[in-house]
Amino acid sequence: MKLQHTLGGLEGLDPVQPELRVFVEPWEERIFGIHTAMMALSPHLNLPQTSSTFRTVWTWADLRKGAEAMNPFDYFKYRYYEKWLGGISGYCVTNGYITQAELDARADEYLADPAKPLPSGGTPEIDDRIHKYLMDGDSPWHQWADKPRFTLGDTVRVADPPTVEHTRLPGYLRNKVGVVETVYDDAFSYLCSTGPDGIGPAMPVYCVKFDPQHLWPGNAEPGFYIYADLFDAYVRPVQDRAAA
Repeated sequence: MKLQHTLGGLEGLDPVQPELRVFVEPWEERIFGIHTAMMALSPHLNLPQTSSTFRTVWTWADLRKGAEAMNPFDYFKYRYYEKWLGGISGYCVTNGYITQAELDARADEYLADPAKPLPSGGTPEIDDRIHKYLMDGDSPWHQWADKPRFTLGDTVRVADPPTVEHTRLPGYLRNKVGVVETVYDDAFSYLCSTGPDGIGPAMPVYCVKFDPQHLWPGNAEPGFYIYADLFDAYVRPVQDRAAA
């Protein structure tokens, strides 16, 4: 279970202060651009082929795995795009695009001389490929002919699968009981296999309604409900406590 997914109901964390600006610092726009270019150049997407030294698969899940692998104290200390920077840097080191020593040396260069010109490069073909990715996206939707296991109004129990690298299951919902509010049409895949966590291939997705009084007995405000979109792999029959 990832600590970053278990904050619901914890006390002493102070109210959430949302940042409404998309980018707070100019460099954050560049980090978003690097991530977008890596997505477009990733070979798993059906996009026009271009010449590039980028040869490995990069998805939103890789970005999230990098963030979830951080020391929890660092995770809560760094800003949103600082986590992106850490995830992208770690991925590039792990996959041999740059060594940690080279990365450190390059960072030292720009810290010593922030006005030093940034590298230039790229081609119009790669720009077109990135533009097409931005326009077309990467849909997880799949046609699904089979009947979903659960239907509207079913009471279900949330599973408690082992999490290794990455999960999309909020920790505070594990082993909790809710009611299926919506069964979405067809099926949805995830960006990668999460191993024993259970998601990856296409499967039905449900919107499940939870009573906060059940999630946090005696410690929740009345008069509201929590809704969570959950993959089929995260949902069990309510009586299936042993298999949860």
